[in-house]
Amino acid sequence: MRKNYWLLVALPNLFITLPAEAIEIEIQQTGNEVTPITTSIPDLKEIELPIINAELLTQETSNDIEFNPENQPEVETQTVEDADISTEVIGEQDTFSGSTPVYVIEKEEIQKQGATSVADVLKRLPGFAINDVGRGADIHTGTYYRGASINQSVFLINGRQINNNVNTYHGTTDLNSIPVESIERVELSSGVASTLYGSSAFGGVVNIITKEGYGKPKLTGSVEYGSFSLNNQQTSFGGSVGAARYNFSFERFFTDNRYRVPVGAANRDSQGFLSNADTATSSYFGNIGLDLNSRNTLNLDVTALSSRRGLIFFGFPLQRDRLDHDGLNIGLSWKTRLGNGDRSNLTTTIGYNQDYFSTYGPTGNFYRTGALDTQQLSARVDHEWQLSQSNKLRWGLDLKNTNLNGDVLSSDPNRITNNETENRDLLNTALFAVNSWNISKNFQLDLGLRQSFDTEFGNYLNPSVGLRYALTPTLAMRGSWAGGQRNPGLDQLYVYDTVHGWEPNPDLDPETGSSWTAGLDVKFAENLTGQFTYFGSSIDNRLGVIAGRWTNIGLVDTNGLEAALQLKLNSGWSTFLNYTYTDAQIKTGTERGLQLGLIPYSLLQGGIGYQNSGWQANLYMTYNSGARRALFNRAGDQNTDFVPSYFNLDFSGRIPVAGNLGLTVYLENLLGEQYERVNRIYSPGFTFRLGLSSSL
Repeated sequence: MRKNYWLLVALPNLFITLPAEAIEIEIQQTGNEVTPITTSIPDLKEIELPIINAELLTQETSNDIEFNPENQPEVETQTVEDADISTEVIGEQDTFSGSTPVYVIEKEEIQKQGATSVADVLKRLPGFAINDVGRGADIHTGTYYRGASINQSVFLINGRQINNNVNTYHGTTDLNSIPVESIERVELSSGVASTLYGSSAFGGVVNIITKEGYGKPKLTGSVEYGSFSLNNQQTSFGGSVGAARYNFSFERFFTDNRYRVPVGAANRDSQGFLSNADTATSSYFGNIGLDLNSRNTLNLDVTALSSRRGLIFFGFPLQRDRLDHDGLNIGLSWKTRLGNGDRSNLTTTIGYNQDYFSTYGPTGNFYRTGALDTQQLSARVDHEWQLSQSNKLRWGLDLKNTNLNGDVLSSDPNRITNNETENRDLLNTALFAVNSWNISKNFQLDLGLRQSFDTEFGNYLNPSVGLRYALTPTLAMRGSWAGGQRNPGLDQLYVYDTVHGWEPNPDLDPETGSSWTAGLDVKFAENLTGQFTYFGSSIDNRLGVIAGRWTNIGLVDTNGLEAALQLKLNSGWSTFLNYTYTDAQIKTGTERGLQLGLIPYSLLQGGIGYQNSGWQANLYMTYNSGARRALFNRAGDQNTDFVPSYFNLDFSGRIPVAGNLGLTVYLENLLGEQYERVNRIYSPGFTFRLGLSSSL
């Protein structure tokens, strides 16, 4: 069957959800009504737990939804939530199903944009400002969602948290740790998702759903070469044998990122080239699923990463430090139906996550190294219970034990006294519950509570609430509020940062506050939908560095606007447009009244795409208003300086060669402008990638 995928890379997948007691439905349209017809789910593998289960946000909606079977994924045309009636339609879809917007990007769109990392996948979604992605990017410059840092959002793989809350030695959460070839889709949400997955989700929750194998064995692969010695190989093999399913993926990426940069640029060597900016990663993924019977399923997934790169930290004129990162993430889940019906479903998950970061390099006549080895053991029990046709409860228990081993070594006489080895442990336990009521046909209410118990920071309770009211079948209002707490990392509390010279502070307080949204979902016409969201947060005791020591720097208030429009012109053409405005204002301290550094006020993105008979052509547009500079040691620079705004065009295309073999083309920065990305870190201008992709 011919697939008609279209160019929505930054806009939400939209859900049709109808409250009923069955798990799977057909849709029968009679007059102006949509009637669910109950059937049964033959296998438990059809039950999924995405970042914020749609069954918690169900809303009876318009019948006005066109179901286009040509736009369905190859394997499953429905996402079935345990005791919910939720049909996911890829293509023309319904946004009217949640108290906060849910954005989803599918594997077809990931392939179209030529993403080489999860950061590449996320960068075109509304709300995101990602500086540490692309050629020559510095990982110090950050990933922000709605003004919140990467440690103030929660990242999941198959519903299992992968954040390590490490901050120094360039640790944090590495968005290159999962091979893109293994990704089925990426989901982004907020609001009550913070209750389900972590109190630190001031920004949002990102869930990376990986592929499972189905049917006959299938081998896919691609190879690319491009500017600055870039080469990238991806391959995936998946299928099923009886009750077992499997998928294995591999990705290797390298680029030397050696290109000319202007005078004053970070890490400009004596010949005028960007120096020490090379990147090499190898990542591996495996997934095996086994249906024990119609009511029990086991899933095992393993991800491994090996990364070697140079650093171009913008705080130094010429940074020569290297960074090694090795990671391993393992998860085992058991899904089972309780009782005789389909109203009660239990998922039990155990996980292991290890991240090893080692930064080393010369500094003048001296040498320094810092290593952080983080190991986490986690367990999660997640129970979904359909109490009645209009009331659903999801509740459970999270356990996470974190061990951090930090090694600090420097030959600098001024730092030798700080040489040390620290070994610290932390246990965090949380009980969570979200209850969702369809109070009437047009009104839904979600209430959530998360009670945490932490061996460092005691007990704390974080509530959340979400609501939605459908004014008409084509217009709905929604809103959410969630309290949050993000605790300092063990490294900030106890480990000296010999790379930057930052001292730990065992007296740090947690970041506390809340986040909120309010918005409209509008269906202007059959082929035009829009989502408009006001978002905000207030975070006190924000963590930062003053006079070389970690400290709580005060209050930051954020207010902003997301606008996302999606237009499908016809079966071959599609367009999208989204805009994000973020005002993240520092309210206390010496920088009171200033925008948080590295976060642009305005980010506008759009695209238009066409495909037919294996041919593809997609044009993407980006406007960035420029972010405030920070921490650059250059004469004349001030902390009120902003990077100049820039406008950029990218092109991606595919030309069929023979059978399933195609030639891929990615032309980046078509205008050839060498703009300043952030903090004196510059893009290379026009670049290209050429490759071949195939499936057997």
